[in-house]
Amino acid sequence: MTNSRGGKRERLASAAARVLHEQGVEKTTLADIARAADVPVGNVYYYFKTKDQLVEAAIDAQDSDLRTMIEALEAMPDPRERLKTMVGGWVDQRDLAARYGCPTGTLAAELDKRADGLDERIGAVIRTFLDWMERQFKEMGRDDARELAVALLAAYQGISVLTNALRDPELMVMEGRRLTAWLDTL
Repeated sequence: MTNSRGGKRERLASAAARVLHEQGVEKTTLADIARAADVPVGNVYYYFKTKDQLVEAAIDAQDSDLRTMIEALEAMPDPRERLKTMVGGWVDQRDLAARYGCPTGTLAAELDKRADGLDERIGAVIRTFLDWMERQFKEMGRDDARELAVALLAAYQGISVLTNALRDPELMVMEGRRLTAWLDTL
């Protein structure tokens, strides 16, 4: 029984992350998330009493996905190759970015307007990513590691917004090439 509970809860959290990315927090209903998770809507309340709890679970799911990605990248021996592989992953997600933007960035922008603590939770996910990037630049021997990490993350967030606003996935491809070449110069 514990496994099925955990499975349903995880399905709901994963579905919440996906649906919130596609529709936004305000437009998403518990029924939308239940449908996406293939869980009866009445069962949602067993796991999550409010929509905000589901948003929090979606943030946790994004954090978990980020940590899984970082763990996979850490298996690579060279920090520059880790960063270039990360950029390649962004490019691979260009169609998703063209439709909905960056999952974490768009959620952060939406939650920032609420000031209910969830904005700080998603900010912590972004900070984890930024800190990881900084460590890569430090491993490359860079004294300006924090500035480089901010520049890289800002470039990604910026191109995600443009890719989404203009519905042009090729913008992500172009910026991916530029960022990869930039990383090779450092």
